[in-house]
Amino acid sequence: MKIVVATPDTLTARMAGPGIRAWHIASTLAAEHEVRLVTTTIADLPGAPFPVLAADDAGLAEQERWCDVLVFQGWLVHKRPFLLESEKVLVADVYDPLHLEQLEQGRDEGRRGRILAVQSATAVLNEQLLRGDFFMCASEKQRDFWLGQLSALGRVNPVSYDDDETLRTLISVVPFGVSEQPPTRTRPAIKGVVGGIGPDDKVLLWGGGIYNWFDPLTLLHAVDRLRRRRPDVRLFFMGLKHPNPDIGEMRMAVAARELSDRLGLTGTHAFFNEGWVDYDDRQNYLLDADIGVSTHLDHVETAFSFRTRVLDYLWASLPTVATAGDALADMIEARQIGLTVPAGDVDALEAALARILDDDGMRATMAVGAGALAEELTWPKVLAPLVAFCRHPRRAPDLLEPSVTAGLRQDLTEVKERWRGLAYDLQTAADHLREGGPVLAARKAAGRVRRLAVTWRDRDPA
Repeated sequence: MKIVVATPDTLTARMAGPGIRAWHIASTLAAEHEVRLVTTTIADLPGAPFPVLAADDAGLAEQERWCDVLVFQGWLVHKRPFLLESEKVLVADVYDPLHLEQLEQGRDEGRRGRILAVQSATAVLNEQLLRGDFFMCASEKQRDFWLGQLSALGRVNPVSYDDDETLRTLISVVPFGVSEQPPTRTRPAIKGVVGGIGPDDKVLLWGGGIYNWFDPLTLLHAVDRLRRRRPDVRLFFMGLKHPNPDIGEMRMAVAARELSDRLGLTGTHAFFNEGWVDYDDRQNYLLDADIGVSTHLDHVETAFSFRTRVLDYLWASLPTVATAGDALADMIEARQIGLTVPAGDVDALEAALARILDDDGMRATMAVGAGALAEELTWPKVLAPLVAFCRHPRRAPDLLEPSVTAGLRQDLTEVKERWRGLAYDLQTAADHLREGGPVLAARKAAGRVRRLAVTWRDRDPA
């Protein structure tokens, strides 16, 4: 088959979760098919075993004409009717519930902007759910969630049900995965390299960006307490500046830096990597750590999340300390490969970290268990449902039945432009000024200018 895997995320040496996932999907499918990996932002992966392209709308239209199957994620099909109206087989990767994510991420946009962000994400996802021939999600709990949204839109109907009463041929669980090859150290990255972190210090690794739905503040308070009886503890945040230029610094990242400074942790017990670690270099940071940490807030986004950074901890055989409440936290508890704690509980978090750091035997046992679980979650294994579908791709039978398609919801809320002229800009600026003062207003204004520059660059690359 001719397959296009398309993402709106960057495809460079420094990739975040969506780009990493798209890369591994393309790599796995390329073993059996002719594959092209496409992004609408930046593509710079020389030496890839298949074409890796950056495409504007005309380029996407060309890729749609070429392929038999289009696998896409995120906002890629938004305002591209030539994709949604395509008669090719469309596979929608909905492992990231964008609308739940925007409940927190949208806080940085002011009240009106936040409402619009959630409405827009919901409408974009509904467009995909109404058109997709096959869907991928990250966990069984997520699958139940998406089945509810599919049902509300009319995609769970007699035709799709009679085709497969389990509906697995409509939506399957395809979680994030890990490499089949174990990590190999090529250089020291943290211990003895980062100023203030010695070769014998104990490193807690925060393995990714600081986003609004995470809770680094409770972790910083726990480290502040822990250092008084474990002066060798060091907390290292692996990345602050997201590689996708469309994603700016978030409120929680600013708050984490401010709290670390206020507690006197910065440069002594807490360290922030201002950039982003290359994907092929991340194993060196993971192998320099003693514990992987992932703390988040208690809200609905958490319940349906699948923290990809925890997969890296498993790959590197790291014990993990995480906030309870999501699918991976349940896995950590069941497999006894780390400890979970209630959201926002500084005492419990400090105790969990100390317990693992103080017990070499426990840490070693957890490391073995983490590595064993990683072997069950390699990319070829987790992508098996997609591989099977692409061997015999087909249009969803209910979308070929006129009596069904005539009844599907077509009255989706129109997705409005995020920027709607001077009046909207002035109202948004007033919101920011009221909610965060002149500093926040100025920072948001600068961020908007940068995003507009990216938008116009994409529209007119010349």
